[in-house]
Amino acid sequence: MKEQQYFISKDKYNGDVVYLNCKKIKGYKMNPKNNISYDGVVVNEIIIIKPTMIEKLIKRKIKRKLEYYYNLVIDTEDEDASRIALGDLERYKRLISDKYIHFLDDRYIALLMKKINILEKEMKGNMVYSSLGFDEPKQDRSW
Repeated sequence: MKEQQYFISKDKYNGDVVYLNCKKIKGYKMNPKNNISYDGVVVNEIIIIKPTMIEKLIKRKIKRKLEYYYNLVIDTEDEDASRIALGDLERYKRLISDKYIHFLDDRYIALLMKKINILEKEMKGNMVYSSLGFDEPKQDRSW
């Protein structure tokens, strides 16, 4: 299949409006979170098509979320907060298996699921220790 490239030049622009059917374009869709108003183009949705860029964005997003859960496991001593975090982690696990599996390779997904399972075990262990009234077990938490 021949790769198509487009070059847009301001000098050759004749003023025609070009419409793209975004429903047929395969890629990673995201909504920008820019809240600054200005007199320019308003972007409601971005579709990223380049596979390497999609992979980098998703891996960065996953890394931030995992760091959030790591800190939550270390800092949370409350059983209710751990229960909420455990439910949130379970929802995130389903999100990865439904939404991101198309863009990431199988080895990375398998490694990610192992990390999430370890986090779930730690959260469940923390909930058991806090419900029994014990302090949190002293473990080496240098991930």
